[in-house]
Order: sequence, then structure tokens, then C-alpha cells
Amino acid sequence: MEYQDDLIVAKAQSKFNKKKIEQFARMRDKELDSLFHDAHEEVFEEIDCLKCANCCKTTSPIFRDVDIKRLSKKFKVSTGHFIDQYLHLDEEHDYVLNSSPCTFLMADNTCAVYEDRPLACREYPHTDRKKMKQILKLTLKNTEICPAVARIFERFK
Repeated sequence: MEYQDDLIVAKAQSKFNKKKIEQFARMRDKELDSLFHDAHEEVFEEIDCLKCANCCKTTSPIFRDVDIKRLSKKFKVSTGHFIDQYLHLDEEHDYVLNSSPCTFLMADNTCAVYEDRPLACREYPHTDRKKMKQILKLTLKNTEICPAVARIFERFK
């Protein structure tokens, strides 16, 4: 994986990043959102997700009912069949993939269901959303999965 060094740096900076999260939690929402959104724009000028796909290789998105219906329709199967084939309920009672890497990840790191992919995939790594304060712990965890998030935190040093 081309961006492996970013993930190694993120793990090494774990303590620093946790302290940074505490600082972020004290910021005003708009200020924090702006900080993340600006860094998000800069980093995604540098990062090519298709050269990495670590998120697709290591984690599962949450599949909402609407995602399941859309993908079931794409595959021309019932929602029950789609769930039985690809998903299970996790400890938080969310539907997630049965295994990693993602069933729909192709050899060239593209997605076989890209146009119909779950909302969680569309929004990942969530660093350009509103109310970043609500997902700071998740974002910190994502530094170990997504090189872009690791680079965003690197910019905050």
C-alpha cells in the first residue's frame, strides 16, 4: 500500500492526537468544522484513494436499510437474500459485511458497486462533514485506517 508510512506515523502520534482531540472538543463547532474541511481539501489534492483502499480492505461500512434495498435491487435479489449473502449484525446491531476485504472491492481497488455503494462509503472518511465535534473519537480511530485522515492530523501538529 502506497500510503503505509502515513498510518505508521499516525500510530506513533497517538498520544499527541488524543491531546489534540481534547483541544478540538473545546473549539466552537464552526471553527472546528472549518479547520477540518480546509485540511480535508488540501489532503485530498495529494491522496489517491485508488492507490490505497485500506478502508475497503480492513473495515466494513454500516449498511442502512436504504443501502440494503438499493444493492438488493442492483443484484435483483430480495433484501433477505442480500443480507444472508453478504451481511451480519454487529454488536451494536448494525448491518456490516461478513468479511474483509469488502466483497465488492475489485483487484484494481475500484468498487464493483460504486454508484450504489452505502452512504457510509460515500461519506468516508467523514472529515468534511458538519459537526465534526460529534465524531472526534471516530476520526482519531480513522487515522489508523485512512492515510488521508492521518495526514490531516499531521497538519494539526
